[in-house]
Amino acid sequence: MKTKNKQHIINVVTLGCSKNLVDSEKLMGQINANNFKVIHNSNDLKARTVVINTCGFIQDAKQESINTILEYVDAKQKGYIDHVFVMGCLSERYKSDLLKEIPEVDAIFGVNNLSDIVKALGGVYKKELIGERTITTPDHFAYLKISEGCDRTCAFCAIPIIRGKHISVAKEDVITEAKSLVSKGAKELILIAQDLTYYGIDIYKKQVLADLLKELSDIQGVEWIRLHYAYPASFPKEVLKVVRERENICNYLDIPFQHISSNVLKLMRRGVNSAQTYSLIDMFRDEVPALTLRTTLLTGHPGEEQKDFEELVEFVEKVKFERLGIFAYSEEEDTYAAKNYADSIPQNIKEERASRIMELQEQISYEKNQEKVGTTQKVLIDRQEEEFWVGRTEGDSPEVDNEVLITTEKKLSIGNFFNIEITGADSFDLFGKI
Repeated sequence: MKTKNKQHIINVVTLGCSKNLVDSEKLMGQINANNFKVIHNSNDLKARTVVINTCGFIQDAKQESINTILEYVDAKQKGYIDHVFVMGCLSERYKSDLLKEIPEVDAIFGVNNLSDIVKALGGVYKKELIGERTITTPDHFAYLKISEGCDRTCAFCAIPIIRGKHISVAKEDVITEAKSLVSKGAKELILIAQDLTYYGIDIYKKQVLADLLKELSDIQGVEWIRLHYAYPASFPKEVLKVVRERENICNYLDIPFQHISSNVLKLMRRGVNSAQTYSLIDMFRDEVPALTLRTTLLTGHPGEEQKDFEELVEFVEKVKFERLGIFAYSEEEDTYAAKNYADSIPQNIKEERASRIMELQEQISYEKNQEKVGTTQKVLIDRQEEEFWVGRTEGDSPEVDNEVLITTEKKLSIGNFFNIEITGADSFDLFGKI
């Protein structure tokens, strides 16, 4: 269903991860190219058309997506808006269910229907806009998605079902997009993919993440490059050499280990065991001593016994990750785990285990932050918030990591770097001055 041409203001609402955000930004770039006005995550009622980019990864995210759709459908029924379109992971996976349960939605699209969405909005899809996006993050940093989908077969994960097989973006297209982002003011590029380490295998028949990093590092104006979502199995060691040698590649790696028990890792189909995991972490620390290591863990996976969980606690105590997030297992339809394992661990036990890990990590984070008191850190300023200027060190990614709260009578330029003396710390924030 096409909207009328008079609909010039379109509100794109993004839910879920940074990969979803990039998809929204590409859609917004197309909308702008058609001379419509586009706004993002806005409550402006002048936007009579709303496009909701949904998340379908875990139960909480799915529920948030459904609630958001219902909220805008209600606004449509009350006459505040005229059209509601839905796209993204939830609609890719549950299109027929959504059409049946929420018929008030004007049209539903999956994750690879960008041209169809633009057409439904009354525009013309422009193929020539490779890498063109309307950036929704602050100008000084942007996400750079280097591949889509995933070829891994983790038992608990629905991403391959939703997003399909791994498809790398050609190196020249990644470089073109990166240069475009830098020309618009981006100083920090955050590389994202479902699995960074698999990059290039489908196109170049080998892992070429290290080569891509060198080319990105050579782009004039790039001050920070950050790596999000590596995979433990078959990690390319040559990447660490590039990280160590290139000053504008952050000493930072986000690599979800999920667990440490060999029993649970086997059930998860992760392709590594406990000994290999410890060995990989030792290699990271040896090759890049200043590395900030971020991981994600999963508690309550089918087959996780109490002894497996205690092994996970010991793992966190031993490794002392600089950054850590944790989820309680959520059974996802059609995954290997859903088909082959009984989800027998009570929800309260899953959540108690997750809480225990986070309590431990909070103490570890506090201790590591205390070690920074008295040091001087290079900090990128993100925003002003009440009496503080808020920034990040190279060990901190936006939204998910620590921040530096700076008190000064001077006006600091957002998007610029400053040397900050760290004067105090708590578990998840540093405090400092110029």
